[in-house]
Amino acid sequence: MSEATNKIKLKKSLKDTPVSTMKRIVAAQKKAHLDEGPASVSTRIDRMDRCITLLKENDGLITEAINADFGNRPIHLSMMADVASPIMDMQNAKKNVGKWMRTEKRKTNFPYNLLGARSKVEYQPLGCVGNIVPWNFPVGLTFAPLASIFAAGNRSVVKPSEFTPHTSNLLKALVEEYFDETELAVVTGGPKVGAAFAKLPFDHLLFTGGTAIAPHILSAASEGIVPVTLELGGKSPVIVSDTADFELAAKRIMNGKMMNAGQICLAPDYIMVSKDRHDELVDGLQKAAKDMYPTLKDNPDYTSVINERHYDRINGYIKDAARKDGEIVEINPADEDFRQQEHYKIPPTLILKPSDRMKVMQEEIFGPVLPIKTYDSVQEAITYVNERPHPLAVYYFGQDKEQENRVVSQTTSGGVCVNDVLSHIQQEDLPFGGVGPSGTGAYYGFDGFKNFSHAKAVYRQTKNDTVTSMLRPPYGDKIINLLKTMTK
Repeated sequence: MSEATNKIKLKKSLKDTPVSTMKRIVAAQKKAHLDEGPASVSTRIDRMDRCITLLKENDGLITEAINADFGNRPIHLSMMADVASPIMDMQNAKKNVGKWMRTEKRKTNFPYNLLGARSKVEYQPLGCVGNIVPWNFPVGLTFAPLASIFAAGNRSVVKPSEFTPHTSNLLKALVEEYFDETELAVVTGGPKVGAAFAKLPFDHLLFTGGTAIAPHILSAASEGIVPVTLELGGKSPVIVSDTADFELAAKRIMNGKMMNAGQICLAPDYIMVSKDRHDELVDGLQKAAKDMYPTLKDNPDYTSVINERHYDRINGYIKDAARKDGEIVEINPADEDFRQQEHYKIPPTLILKPSDRMKVMQEEIFGPVLPIKTYDSVQEAITYVNERPHPLAVYYFGQDKEQENRVVSQTTSGGVCVNDVLSHIQQEDLPFGGVGPSGTGAYYGFDGFKNFSHAKAVYRQTKNDTVTSMLRPPYGDKIINLLKTMTK
């Protein structure tokens, strides 16, 4: 830890960055990009190295800040998701960026290819990329996309969430220590700053957050015709086949659902299981939850809901489901009283017999609540998923290859995970992103590099004028014969 870093103290008070300052930073980054030209491999690697150093040297401060914002958030989870994971993304990008940057040779059409003409694609940096970061993984979702953004040779301005003020202030202080603002900068503030940020003249804008906010982001970015990548969420279903290992499925589903108290865009949002195996799965889910969290209220491994607003929202889903004849199963192994507590913890809660009239089946839950529906056939479950907006992920548990293929091929989602949940996001060579209502664009690996690059088509014409002369007036029979040959 550097001497400057050692003096950083966590602050909860969040200042609004003036719009004039944000405009100046964006203009400075765009000017530096044009003045210096496309970043070399060594420059890109250097920027990623500094990100890695920042995360490694300040992991204690980072986990402390995140815990302060959540009230209670396991250090192990923050180390895994907000420190180690983006470091691995950076390391993967560093290892491959030279290969990703190579010019791609492309086919040149007949007859130009015979005469010496050549076609290629060059991946060109876009310039200045804006990144609006959510509160659930405030550091991980700052630096994981930066692996793709920096690998592509860009610069970036980050707007972290006002819901995590300790972390947002820390990010700003650390970035200012490790980077010049023409490379990477952090601006802070609430909704007004966020609205102004989305209107800035970026060369690309990345937004990670709720689907309801996405139209406002698109509208703001459209004023400057700024291309946008949206990483949203939706209601990611779990289809449990009768052929599944139910004990293992229950453990993996509950681990994914209870991680970060369900405050993950990829968290399982509802389960579909056959009527005959419903009770067996419910018992397995309860046992899995109790084994992982024998206590909840003062358990440092169990994350708090981020704030009172979301605490009330999630509890509202449970009350609404109860009013509409849902069966509420609260998993509270130590029978603790949550009416009075230091934080905003909610026990994991199963909702049985859910109906589509319930809010919990209409809105993304983003909390430790899990509805369980039944089906008569896997095809019925597939149809149910397809009748709803495309989710960020579909999860299938089972050993029937034909069923698995149907779930994978007949549903549309950002990604699919078979016999697990969440873990596909840990694969650095797979793109992460949604489709339609769950997002557009992707990052991670080569797909992320391409997402934040401009694939520039370059065609080099031959000196041989035999063909091109036929395309110029006065036209004659030769061009007709040439076109007939080319279109056979």
